[in-house]
Amino acid sequence: MSLVRDLADQIVAAHVKDDVCLPIPAYSASSPPPKIDNEHAADHYELAGALASIEMGFIECDAKVLGKAWSRMAHQDGGFNPSKWPSRPEHFDLLPWTRNMNPNAFAECPQRLGLYAVMPDADWVKRSIEAEVPTVQLRLKSDDRRLIRKQIAQSVEAVKGSKTLLFINDYWQEAIEANAYGVHLGQEDLEVADLEAIRTAGLRLGLSTHGYAEMVHADRFCPSYIAMGAVFATNLKKMATAPQGLGRLYKYAQLMSHYPLVAIGGIDENSIHAVAQSGVGSVAVVRAISGSSDPKAAVKRLQELMKT
Repeated sequence: MSLVRDLADQIVAAHVKDDVCLPIPAYSASSPPPKIDNEHAADHYELAGALASIEMGFIECDAKVLGKAWSRMAHQDGGFNPSKWPSRPEHFDLLPWTRNMNPNAFAECPQRLGLYAVMPDADWVKRSIEAEVPTVQLRLKSDDRRLIRKQIAQSVEAVKGSKTLLFINDYWQEAIEANAYGVHLGQEDLEVADLEAIRTAGLRLGLSTHGYAEMVHADRFCPSYIAMGAVFATNLKKMATAPQGLGRLYKYAQLMSHYPLVAIGGIDENSIHAVAQSGVGSVAVVRAISGSSDPKAAVKRLQELMKT
């Protein structure tokens, strides 16, 4: 274990000042820190990579994925270099060039979806279209199925004749019925949604991810785009993971560049430029538009900041 400890220390020392490091959570006695699986690891590089990742604040499932990536990188690159960071698809056992050959891939969407407005109802969808937002998501929260169908139908009707692309959050059945452009699902929805029905209907599929493990998992479904977040803290949605930050976002965008990418979570006028520079083709905002006294002006300003 001393070799593993030494290699892990080298990795941490090389990246401790990087923005990929987050404060380690304070574990209680009832919730001990995650442990490294010595028995099933391929080699000491995997163990060291996982251990170092945990010490840099990655959650356990992400640390395990990173450990395997460190092992592959060491073998593929001909040796261990702690100053490097796993950043190529092959480090994570991903095959980006196979998408066009995958019969189960979802319909494609533009590589750059631009400013992406996440709006609470059909009225805000319409206002976003009038402001010429290129991509809009209807994120309606309701248990009233009749209201849900009505709001989705109104939103789909509103985008007709415009250049705006409309995604429906969660309600994939109603989205299919309304012939929406696409749906956006969370990782938890993959267990219950009829993905074959969505695919057969020709709808695009966007998937939320919150770290390396979920990105690798999302790749198995060959979605139309991958959303990455939460970049910054947000109280609009309860998050199971800490904000990822810009440093991690830049790493994620580099790794998954073969997909259209959307950055989301707590992004506003002050941060949108730095987020857009990460390499993502789209930046999602909520209150930066809906909370503005002049939404049209806010949209114009946000788009200008994304370009500069």
